[in-house]
Amino acid sequence: MPKNNEISEEKLDKYFSITKKALTIAKESINAKRRKEALTLLSMAQHYFDDASWFREKGDIVNAFASLNYAHGWIDSGSKLGLFLVKDNKLFVLK
Repeated sequence: MPKNNEISEEKLDKYFSITKKALTIAKESINAKRRKEALTLLSMAQHYFDDASWFREKGDIVNAFASLNYAHGWIDSGSKLGLFLVKDNKLFVLK
């Protein structure tokens, strides 16, 4: 198996796109019964997504990529816990 130890601009673009799409869908799929918890996780995800953008602007693609992974981790946590009522198993960890 070839080593994959570089973060290219193309890879960063791909993960920005994936995480942005997941954030949008999660915001539209909040479990009304657990709204407060869902909004807490969405806030964390959004902050990490914003951090990723800031790091990228500074030319720090390693921390941008790391921040995107944290953002998506918060989103996946919410979907796994049923805070976001999503069905797409390619963008989210499902129950």
